[in-house]
Amino acid sequence: MGLQQGLVKWFVGVLFLGTLLLCNADVHHYDFFVQESNFTKMCNTTTLLVVNDSYPGPDIRFRRGDTVFVNVHNQGNDGFTIHWHGVKQPRNPRFNGLEFITQFVLSEEIGTLWWHAHSDWTRGSVHDETYPFPTPDAEQTIILESWYNGYYKQIIDQALATGDPPRLPDAYAINGHLRDTYGCPNTIFRMEVDYEKTYLLRIINAAMNEQQFFTITNHTVIVVAQDASYVRRFKSDYILISPGLTMDVLVSANRNVGLYYMATRPFSDSAALNSRGGLNASLIQLPAMDDTDAMLNFVSRIRNTNVTQNMPKNVPVDTDINRRVYIAVAVNRLPCNTSKCVVSERIVSSLNNVSFVSPRIDILQAYYRNISCVFTQDFPLNPSEFYDFTGQLTGFNSGTEYRTRAIVVNYGEAVKIVLHPIHFHGYSFYWVGAGLGNFNNETDPSTYNLIDPPLINTVHVPCRGWVALRFFANNPGKFSVRKSKIKRTLIVRNGSTIETSIRRPRPSTIPRCHGT
Repeated sequence: MGLQQGLVKWFVGVLFLGTLLLCNADVHHYDFFVQESNFTKMCNTTTLLVVNDSYPGPDIRFRRGDTVFVNVHNQGNDGFTIHWHGVKQPRNPRFNGLEFITQFVLSEEIGTLWWHAHSDWTRGSVHDETYPFPTPDAEQTIILESWYNGYYKQIIDQALATGDPPRLPDAYAINGHLRDTYGCPNTIFRMEVDYEKTYLLRIINAAMNEQQFFTITNHTVIVVAQDASYVRRFKSDYILISPGLTMDVLVSANRNVGLYYMATRPFSDSAALNSRGGLNASLIQLPAMDDTDAMLNFVSRIRNTNVTQNMPKNVPVDTDINRRVYIAVAVNRLPCNTSKCVVSERIVSSLNNVSFVSPRIDILQAYYRNISCVFTQDFPLNPSEFYDFTGQLTGFNSGTEYRTRAIVVNYGEAVKIVLHPIHFHGYSFYWVGAGLGNFNNETDPSTYNLIDPPLINTVHVPCRGWVALRFFANNPGKFSVRKSKIKRTLIVRNGSTIETSIRRPRPSTIPRCHGT
């Protein structure tokens, strides 16, 4: 069976899509050798699953119009899949990444993963495309992560056996380095810059669950992009970035020559703060861990922009909507009688009272080959009961079930979803609205931003709140709709033409599930 959610996060890598004239397109080849390796942080040695013996993982750099081949060699002890976060792979959902949903896990096989940046999702002609701002002098990847003392797979296995959530992280890392207050060698990440030069920071939040505040002491950043889509530029002393989200910012080295802290702190708007790690350096100014006003102030400033480098805006308006979905997230304790459980109950997350069960055959192949008894196409589009979803409930049980149920939409339909924190595989969506308390279908739509909403593939909802998303279902296939540890399946039916249908045939290099 494949690795559970979270383990694969340890070999986080970065995809960079640059710009170039299409006539200069190149072909790039990469080999990923995946295996367990030991790393020492906080004076403690931990086993991580990594690519090419590096932590964080290697960068992949290419330009619009290039073709990239990645050969993945599994030299570890477990099966896994790789999700190409934010890479749409139009009409080719077979390598999208979650085990038993779009593909079976890689075991001893070697698979070739590929995508082509000049595709259905790229405009027909690109001529001498440049940044929509002055070209930076250099760039730097910044990966924010949770750090655990201990082998992460064992932490997840223990959580699954006991029915409790994984324990809290021991610390937070920037590019695999921790803060300099632990008294251990090589604990801090250093970035050397030149005076009066401007740098593009590509920031990725690869933490397990936590939103992160991020700042550079005594410096202001200019936010320029989010999830590979340019935004209306604005200045800020800090950013807030959600798990799975990417953000590009510009920073100018315009202060006196010296050393300046680069720092991160988790944000939590729940009653209990979600980290044992902390930040106590008096020189660093970051919002408090529970500063909801700082969070709202930052996210409210993110707006789409009409630069030519972005895809043309195509926000579904009210008259476009064909499919409306209201999803409520819940956490339940359900009986567990299998040999994997050491207690009689386990914590189960659910969407609309359905807790996802991984099937024996990946759902995409079951759908593509019309194999029965793998999943059903009847995921409820509304909760079975409406109540105060954002309040404190005790003794309330609306009947959660273990099922493999999918949402099915037709090609070209305009979809509106009101939900809790979600990452969409295979799609970006417009974040048109958000609020606190229960969503009110009579009054809340009047607050939607249908003019310049952010185009993203990951969204966070404040505790006790909601978000509204819209997108056109124009990428056929089977995709995962995912909230941290909760999975749900979205199936977009083929359109009426070859160009609007899943690519054929199925590549022979895809690992097959047992019995298929």
